[in-house]
Amino acid sequence: MPSIFSRIRVVLAVVGLGLALSACGYNTIPTLQEQAKARWSDVQNQYQRRADLIPNLVATVQGYAAQEKSVLTAVTEARAKATQITINASDLTDPEKLKAFQEAQAQLTGALGRLLAVSENYPDLKSNANFLALQSQLEGTENRIAVARRDYIDAVQSYNTMLRTIPYRWTAAMFYPDAKVKQTFTISEQAQQAPKVQF
Repeated sequence: MPSIFSRIRVVLAVVGLGLALSACGYNTIPTLQEQAKARWSDVQNQYQRRADLIPNLVATVQGYAAQEKSVLTAVTEARAKATQITINASDLTDPEKLKAFQEAQAQLTGALGRLLAVSENYPDLKSNANFLALQSQLEGTENRIAVARRDYIDAVQSYNTMLRTIPYRWTAAMFYPDAKVKQTFTISEQAQQAPKVQF
């Protein structure tokens, strides 16, 4: 019959093991990894929403600004390129794939900016209800993209910090050897330059 002291030792060992596992990040690492994946899904969702709005916007502008064919073509081509480059959650550790994705999205953003600038030359277009609704939806989507990217950056920061700090670094090495630091968004040098405005 086990003595009371051996029972106390077993209980203390179980409690100690529980505390050690909870303090070492055993469950926190996969939780943060899944959060980063979910935030990335939201980023992709918002980019897809933007891509879905573009054909309607182009069609509306086309009716008014047929002579601006090069701008409309650039938007359509940029949209096609942006939707061809996809990144899944497992690619988030590859800086080259993320850079290619970001560049395609930046090209689409630039083409859309030129398209909206063209609309300034057509007063009838600027007052068209369909165009105004699409422009408003597009602006809202751009805001959602910014929020989704910020949330992804925050989630990646938490996850990467967990992987790089002790004792979580040791836990990751023992229990999650395939866990790698995820890439975050960067801004190209072109995007950092102020746009040139000419009157």
